Amino acid sequence: MGLIHHVELWVDDLPQAERQWGPVLVALGCEPFQRWEHGRSWRLGDSYVVLEQSPALLPGGHQRLRAGLNHLAVHGSRAAVAVALEVGWQVRVDTGETVHLVDSQGFELEVVC
Repeated sequence: MGLIHHVELWVDDLPQAERQWGPVLVALGCEPFQRWEHGRSWRLGDSYVVLEQSPALLPGGHQRLRAGLNHLAVHGSRAAVAVALEVGWQVRVDTGETVHLVDSQGFELEVVC
């Protein structure tokens, strides 16, 4: 099991993103994984990358609900969550199985325990 579980990028233009990212991801060894109305994904081993033009997308600069990085999900542990809290991350959601943390700039990290 690798460090990265998945990376989800919210984009303003899914067809354009798929045209640019798809070939690069395939060249990096990924294979097409999922395809739905608002998104596409590619995987490599246990990790995958998602491009999504979500109906909930907000226009503008960086914010996790706008185009860009929505969140980064990693395999981790409760010890990793504790370290994150010690250096200023805040808990957004704790499901018991995953902990969603937000840093001071609004980036979200999902730790899959």
